[in-house]
Amino acid sequence: MKTLKICPNYFQTILLLLIIIVATFWLSTEAAATCKPRGRLRAKKHLPKHCGECCKPGHFYTTFKCSPQVSHHTKATLTLNSFAKGGDGGGPSACDNKFHSDNTPVVALSTGWFNHRKRCLKKITIFGNGRRVKAMVVDECDSTDGCDGEHGFQPPCRNNIVDASKAVWKALEVPENDWGEMEIFWADA
Repeated sequence: MKTLKICPNYFQTILLLLIIIVATFWLSTEAAATCKPRGRLRAKKHLPKHCGECCKPGHFYTTFKCSPQVSHHTKATLTLNSFAKGGDGGGPSACDNKFHSDNTPVVALSTGWFNHRKRCLKKITIFGNGRRVKAMVVDECDSTDGCDGEHGFQPPCRNNIVDASKAVWKALEVPENDWGEMEIFWADA
């Protein structure tokens, strides 16, 4: 009777191939994962008349708990915000319960990127207008709620927002007439 001899390297090779297949499948599903809307929020019928960027009465707004996956070059929309006392950012910043001068490069990130305060007081690098600037994360741009007094009667943030102080816009050398919204890339610093 002959016995079949199997090389020990055969099992190691099969195991390695299985690991590669599983890892490839996991990475492809992770990369393909998308951030889907959480729901819709309807603005109240009666809102203050004094606000500039208030929700539209009765209008529906999409809400998100997530943001696009962060990479070394994450695409986003840069918006303008004042984190100073009396500024359009509302109350003190969520990370340190303080107000921040318009001359300080600080940002608020959409809810998913804010990641339950895990980016609080950490720096990110913003790439835009052929320049780059580092800014500290001090607040959340709430993608889950809005259209109420707590949120200045403003709509929920989109899920891809880096809401920045004037200092960030100045550092990127964007002409003041063009401040408001701009496509950028960002990464953890």
